[in-house]
Amino acid sequence: MEQLIISLISGAVGGNAAGAVMKDKSLGTLGNSLAGILGGGIGGQVLAMLGAGGAGAGGMDIGAIIGQVASGGVGGGIGLVVVGLLKQVLGGKR
Repeated sequence: MEQLIISLISGAVGGNAAGAVMKDKSLGTLGNSLAGILGGGIGGQVLAMLGAGGAGAGGMDIGAIIGQVASGGVGGGIGLVVVGLLKQVLGGKR
């Protein structure tokens, strides 16, 4: 459970960081956070399924925590980009 919480929090941070860097994909603070949480949760679960980061063994050592933060942050950034692209594509057809 702790790994999921770490992934979700770092996903929100990653989503907001990606929104700050890519202004054209930004959805605002709340939108960036929500897209990041979604991406961070998925990224953390994918990492756990692959057995990386010590999450599969239930370990909470510093390596596992860093792995969860990294996967959540990257997943959050990717989640924001995907949602931002979908918004642009769907918004452009109206």
